[in-house]
Parts: sequence; C-alpha cells; structure tokens
Amino acid sequence: MGEWVTFDTHHGPVRAWQALPEGKPRGGLVVIQEIFGANAHIREVAEGFAAEGYAVLAPSFFDLLDGTGADPAALPYDPDGVKRGLARVTALGMEKALEVVRAAASRLAPSGKVGTVGYCWGGSVALLAALRLGLPSVSYYGARNTQFLDEPAKAPVMFHFGAQDKSIPPEAVQAHREKLPQMATFVYPADHAFNRSVGHAYDPDSAALALQRTLDFFSEHLG
Repeated sequence: MGEWVTFDTHHGPVRAWQALPEGKPRGGLVVIQEIFGANAHIREVAEGFAAEGYAVLAPSFFDLLDGTGADPAALPYDPDGVKRGLARVTALGMEKALEVVRAAASRLAPSGKVGTVGYCWGGSVALLAALRLGLPSVSYYGARNTQFLDEPAKAPVMFHFGAQDKSIPPEAVQAHREKLPQMATFVYPADHAFNRSVGHAYDPDSAALALQRTLDFFSEHLG
C-alpha cells in the first residue's frame, strides 16, 4: 500500500499518493489524474504501476486551488462532479499543472528515468509533459490534445482513444496520426474513460490491451 506525501512546487505544496515497488525501481512514473482528483481509482492505478516495478507519484493537482487540507477525492462521478472538475482544471491551467508534473518528476529522479501517464484531462497534461518537459508519456483519451499537436516533441508519447468517445471525434484522432506520425496512436472499441474500473464506460478488454502497450512503452523508454 502507498501513502500520502507532500512536495513543494513554485506555486505551493502539493500532496501525492506515493506507491513504491519492492526492490530497486525500474524508473519513475507520474500518474496524472482525471478531472475528479487523486481519488481511489487514481491511487489504484498508481499501485498497479508500482507492482510493475515503478516508483510512482500521483499528485493531487487541485491542492494548488484548495490547499492541502481539502479532500483529494471530493468530486463524485456525477454531473455536478463533472461541472466542478471542469471548473477546477480551468482555474488551475496547464502551466501550473505542468509545474506540478515537473516537481513530481524531480522528486522521482533518484528512481531512474521518469515518465508520465495521464487520463482524460491528465492525458492532455501527459502529452504536454512529453512535448515541453521531455518526459516519455502515455496519453489516455486526452480531449484537449489537438491544440498542442503542432508543438515539437521532446520525448516519445503514446496515445489511447475509444472509438465510441463522443468528446474526441475520429478527425481529432486522425490529427494525432497526421501531425505526430512517429508516435503510436491506438483506438479501442470503447468509450471515454474505458480504463476507469468504476463507472459504466469501463471496458476490461480494452483497458488490459492498452495497459500492456503502455507497459511495453515504459519498458522501452524508462527501463
């Protein structure tokens, strides 16, 4: 089991769920949350990557808005939670989110090479971590990706999308293939959030295949 730790950023302290492997880490991973916070699902994802040999931090990004006294799992999976989550990521902004990733990656540096994996909003933050911070990254169904695809990539990135995801139309997926042809882009017979093990969109077969591809990616680029 992991534990909460706190690290400093230029914008204030942030908590993160820290999950460590048994023995020497293969590398470090920053797990980047959906709009709902560093909740039980995200912590479970972090634990899963730790079991694969990585030292993992899953930051509570909204701490920069709410302070470290707030509950990092406060947003429910319902329309109100979606509305509040979208408002929070807008208030936070991508620059502050990237600063959190940068600080988390610095903390993980003693574990070896560091990468990121992000989901939903976090998928777009993961893309930016590859483009701007040079961190090998995996982006799951990042609906905000297309506005950044013309930026030069400083590190490899892998993309996962669901064919039934109405928030990311086929032409948006195709844009990834056209503008970043050197990066692997996969589409699954699933909806948005197909990796989330709680909720109606969960697709275990698609999630398992995407995870295996993700682990292969990190094995190649991190160790």
